[in-house]
Amino acid sequence: MYTQNPDMPKARMNAVRLVRYRKWTTRKVARYTGFSQGAIVKWCRKDPTGGWRHIPTLSCRPHHHPKELKENVVQRIVALRLDTGRTSEVIHEMLLREGSKISLNSVRRTIDRHGLMRKRSIFKRFHPHVDRPIPSKPGDLVQVDTIHRMIDEKKRLYVFTLIDIHSRWAYARAYGRMNAATTLFFIEEAGRRAGFRFGMLQSDHGPEFGAWFVERIRRNHRYSRIGKPNDNAHIERFNRTLQEECLDKVESDVTAINCALKKYLRYYNYKRLHMGIELKVPMQLIEKRFQGIG
Repeated sequence: MYTQNPDMPKARMNAVRLVRYRKWTTRKVARYTGFSQGAIVKWCRKDPTGGWRHIPTLSCRPHHHPKELKENVVQRIVALRLDTGRTSEVIHEMLLREGSKISLNSVRRTIDRHGLMRKRSIFKRFHPHVDRPIPSKPGDLVQVDTIHRMIDEKKRLYVFTLIDIHSRWAYARAYGRMNAATTLFFIEEAGRRAGFRFGMLQSDHGPEFGAWFVERIRRNHRYSRIGKPNDNAHIERFNRTLQEECLDKVESDVTAINCALKKYLRYYNYKRLHMGIELKVPMQLIEKRFQGIG
């Protein structure tokens, strides 16, 4: 039986000393110590110094498993992970199409054992789950994010972005700093521009959306899942559109970007057709909602 007694390594050493230096027989040492004669013989073989070092307790874990993966399969899993960088599910499907019968958990364990598994950062704070509301009217769910733009090798500026999921109404503004106070100011400014109340804000785990911001926002807030950018798909797509249609055409300067944003957002919210809302513009949905209330 496997033992966890911390004194066993020293006890084994003393037993070997009785055999090597006192010239006791292994049977006599076994009777004296209470261990089996076979154990004494094995300890003497394991200690070539003759009782001058502790004999550690080895793990009872088997060296091999009868159903362990073959070495060529393990190497293939590692190679696919390194070459493609894809998830365990994708690699599992690729192996199945190659004819390898292997379980998804085996793929995951192999990737983890070779240090190739991207695990959750220990520096990310845990946040309790908040249900995602159904965006049935403007303001039910609003996503917020930040675009980082390099000015030079050591300096950058930040474009804060916001989009309402129901109407696709968007707002953006550039700042020279990125912190929770700036985020709070941006949200308040966006609320005044929108004309409707933000019911639930959703963001990623960036430092600008930390605990200080959540405590002072005075609105409901939820975080997207770590490593799941699809949770913020609407704001991520807006960021790409904003960069392609506006930011990439303007020099990297806060004043210049804000002037360009003012013109572009007027076009985006009042004239640009959106396929996600049946080729309408955001202000049509907002005005329709207010007319329905009236």
